[in-house]
Amino acid sequence: MTNALKIMGWAVDSSDNGKEGLWYARSNAYDVVILDLMLPGMLGLDVLRSLRADGNEVPVLILTARTDVKERVAGLDAGADDYLAKPFAMTELMARVRSIVRRNGPTRSPVIAIGDLCIDSVRKGVSYQNMTIELSPREFALLEYLATRAGEVVSRTDIWEHVYDFHADCQSNVVDVYIGYLRKKLEAGNKPRLIHTKRGYGYLLAQQA
Repeated sequence: MTNALKIMGWAVDSSDNGKEGLWYARSNAYDVVILDLMLPGMLGLDVLRSLRADGNEVPVLILTARTDVKERVAGLDAGADDYLAKPFAMTELMARVRSIVRRNGPTRSPVIAIGDLCIDSVRKGVSYQNMTIELSPREFALLEYLATRAGEVVSRTDIWEHVYDFHADCQSNVVDVYIGYLRKKLEAGNKPRLIHTKRGYGYLLAQQA
């Protein structure tokens, strides 16, 4: 599951221990938490209750092999946003994650348009000046995040926290490298620059700096 989510461009932190998972959730700002109820160290339901007791409103999707109604009700009453019984198809899991993120994020169309740039968040497609731009999942995730913050200067730290996982090497220049990849693809054929560098601050996605 972790690898499948990463392939789709999500930055993923994972743990097979409830106590460690709770620490992750308390220490990071996640778009969604996928929580298995049967975890060693601390049961998933207790992890969820602890988060909600902290006032942490991160969206939570519960996974469990149990399908009885009482358990489903207990999870939802504890503050879960959705519930998925095992076994499940990865396509359904992905669809539920996207749905949760849309419901709990800023209200916006799945298609982001910034001037001549068009980003389809569902189909993972990008076009610029009516030309299709082929991006890797990581490149797409970076561009999509910048697009949701269009017109704002976004720091490298913000990009790191939203696009890369907890174990990535935060001392590397990987953000700058991927910005370079995006620019090369978007600006092919002498197209106008979209991603602008604000030295000492970060990056700005806009038609004009």
